[in-house]
Amino acid sequence: MRTAGKLARLLVARKLAACVNCVPGIVSHYAWKGKACRDREALLLIKTRSDLLGQMAAAVKKNHPYELPEIIALPVAGGYAPYLAWIAQSTR
Repeated sequence: MRTAGKLARLLVARKLAACVNCVPGIVSHYAWKGKACRDREALLLIKTRSDLLGQMAAAVKKNHPYELPEIIALPVAGGYAPYLAWIAQSTR
């Protein structure tokens, strides 16, 4: 969880994210380099603008201990307009 908190603080401080939710206690099952793996992880839900995705991903890759951190973007189909405006105002 220390890595998750560090990443969350870094992204918000650099204005690459307006908010980062850290969800602890995730158990991931996956295949890596030919082996079945199971690890406890924290899931980060990062609220940012689509035009900042590249910079945000670069910061995560640089500061994450994994060789291949999970970084995926999901489209926002809509939302509470004042909240979406806050995200835009809180990021660079």
